[in-house]
Amino acid sequence: MRGAVLHAPGDIRLEQRPDPVIAAPTDAILRLSATCVCGSDLWQYRGADAVATPSPIGHEYVGVVEAVGDDVSIIEPGQFVVGSFLASDNTCPICRSGYQSRCVHAASIGALGAQAELLRVPMADGTLVATPGLPDDDLIPSLLAASDVWGTGWFAAEAAAAGPGRTVAVVGDGAVGLLGVLAARRLGAERVIAMSRHESRQRLAAEFGATDIVVERGDEGVERIKELTDGLGAHSVIEAVGTQESMMQAIRSTRPGGHLGYVGVSHGVELPGRELFFSGIHLHGGPAPVRRFLPELIDQIWRRETNPGRVFDLELPLDEVAEGYRAMDERRAVKTLLRP
Repeated sequence: MRGAVLHAPGDIRLEQRPDPVIAAPTDAILRLSATCVCGSDLWQYRGADAVATPSPIGHEYVGVVEAVGDDVSIIEPGQFVVGSFLASDNTCPICRSGYQSRCVHAASIGALGAQAELLRVPMADGTLVATPGLPDDDLIPSLLAASDVWGTGWFAAEAAAAGPGRTVAVVGDGAVGLLGVLAARRLGAERVIAMSRHESRQRLAAEFGATDIVVERGDEGVERIKELTDGLGAHSVIEAVGTQESMMQAIRSTRPGGHLGYVGVSHGVELPGRELFFSGIHLHGGPAPVRRFLPELIDQIWRRETNPGRVFDLELPLDEVAEGYRAMDERRAVKTLLRP
């Protein structure tokens, strides 16, 4: 099969890789209908995360089941499925508490490389959720978004306690931040402030329900949020970047007693203990337990109540995966969808 391989920072190649096979009785093999480039893939692509050897890459995926192991009893060949970016058994005590991304047997889909034609998914019964039938083609981008960025945006909004009567500020205008805007509005937030300097992303944020746009960053961004909230800060803040500046901007934009949901993959973030102590805010986040939300999110999409696939503003054949990375790295695209 063909699959993307990251050789070094900035060096992504489509190569012939061995077809995946059933390695454990709980595995499934999928023929992928769509995959994509994630903002978190850019950390490796830019060299912020070390790449020791050429490695498969990609962790967002939807497709049709081709084969299952002997112990798979829920997922069946022929089903169209959506899976989380982390495989989980969905039965361990951590999974049962709703945190499948921290399953005691968790396995990284990224290590298996979902930017490919075929994918082996471990713990298929716990990881995959079947759609009610084969989807119309126009639903595939939104179902793909549910595999990571829509589920992550939803988790961020829930962690930030977005809801009726609350003002939500979103730090980060990538796919997760934009879908955090959509999730906050779906959860009933009265006001959503999107922090973005990019006109095309501002327009999409407005389409998703943002009521205000703030272009300032850092301390200036914090002051602007406070100006919009009677000097108090937002009730709920979503942090969807993962840098020191974005995290401190998010903390300082949250009012005392407010909630901060952080889902940006942390790089070099160090929290000042004394400031955090006196902030009086709730902090919750980490890798999103997407599997918890998949049934609900798939149902929304199937009923055409939400269209999170709007974050894909560039669609390319898998052959052009390198251009998909370049476009996102250069901020010419919010998110690249790849068709094998």
